[in-house]
Amino acid sequence: MTFSAISALSPLDGRYAGRLAKLRPIMSELGYMQRRLQVEATWLVALSDAGFQEFAPLTPQARSYLNGLVLNFSEADGEAIKAIEKTTNHDVKAVEYWIKAKFEGQAELLSASEFVHFACTSEDINNTSHALQLKAGRDQVLLPALDAIIDKLRGMAHAFATVPMLSRTHGQTASPTTVGKEIANVVARLDAARSRIAGVRLLAKMNGAVGNYNAHLSAWPDFDWESFSRRVVESPEPVGLGLQFQPYSIQIEPHDYMAELFDAIARANTILIDWSRDVWGYVSLGYFKQKLRDGEVGSSTMPHKVNPIDFENAEGNLGLANALLRHLSEKLPISRWQRDLTDSTVLRNIGVALGHAVLAYHSLTTGLGKLELNEAALAADLDAAWEVLAEPIQTVMRRFGLPQPYEQLKAFTRGAPMTRELIQGFIANLDIPALEKQRLLALTPASYTGLAATLARRV
Repeated sequence: MTFSAISALSPLDGRYAGRLAKLRPIMSELGYMQRRLQVEATWLVALSDAGFQEFAPLTPQARSYLNGLVLNFSEADGEAIKAIEKTTNHDVKAVEYWIKAKFEGQAELLSASEFVHFACTSEDINNTSHALQLKAGRDQVLLPALDAIIDKLRGMAHAFATVPMLSRTHGQTASPTTVGKEIANVVARLDAARSRIAGVRLLAKMNGAVGNYNAHLSAWPDFDWESFSRRVVESPEPVGLGLQFQPYSIQIEPHDYMAELFDAIARANTILIDWSRDVWGYVSLGYFKQKLRDGEVGSSTMPHKVNPIDFENAEGNLGLANALLRHLSEKLPISRWQRDLTDSTVLRNIGVALGHAVLAYHSLTTGLGKLELNEAALAADLDAAWEVLAEPIQTVMRRFGLPQPYEQLKAFTRGAPMTRELIQGFIANLDIPALEKQRLLALTPASYTGLAATLARRV
């Protein structure tokens, strides 16, 4: 069987491949290799600028050549590295050998070739590369996709701020709200979740085999290697890596920041699962219609159906994303003694976890774009739920000291069908000031929405 979209083991690289085109260059193995090359090149240039007598600063031409290797890294280059790996059985060493092979014909770089990967353990390259992948994946793909949802929902919250809607608590009719306010609730939660994702500091270490700069000091014992490594890690790209320095580690970076990031993404995803289920329910109630697409089929046997498949797809993929993200956050900070290899294979699935999340965001954005508000259905539901006015009536009765207001309304409304006439007849017999009685008589389920509109517009 030849590899193709329909023979791919993962639907992320098969059925849904087109929706993840922005993430694939970053989070794929090819993207991982390119960032390893970036780290090796950055370290090499920094070493040349460190002031060592044995390694003079590289010329602009040599720096440009190295930069070109990184920027022009191709699938053919990745395949060449994989071919070397068949012999080395070590992926980072294969990158090192590939770089040195590229120095052939470049006299200056060839003479400096043994400074490639100098004093580094493979994890110095890997942890920084993963951090660079996460930086690009988060900032260039995941957050923009999440922002598209937030922006769409914010617009809906404002547009539907005054459209009244019957609430349901425990699945039963409850105090009315507005469509915009219920969407605003989601926006406020997502804004907070987005800030947590964006606020996670991405850490990296460059400190050798067990975090003590052992090899570094064996070569230049009087050099401040920790400060040097910090500069390489924290200086903005392309001089450095633009990450946050991790001063304490075993062979591997502890991955606590990864756990923090993945937990933050999972929390945002949980909010979106909640919303996907809610909007699915609103579609079922008829509060939203879905725009029709020519040629689209809802059921193989029931011609009338227009299914909320985008929200179902989102819910499913958000669940898959969270299952992976939670395993990553629980597993990665744990490593036996100074390291074991269990993190290595798990880390290769970061792109899978983010891929399911981004796919879900895409589905949600598509689904939200198909929604059309059905104000007639909303109004009909409200007009059939006059019992919800029992709350304001008993509250006003409390204000004016009438006896057992809650108990009176409970006996009058609980389990009994309510109409405008019944509710207004109850109000007419209340011993309260005439102005307050008129205010209650003017109240309808559709107008009893409190500050909902204000809150929706403010989000």
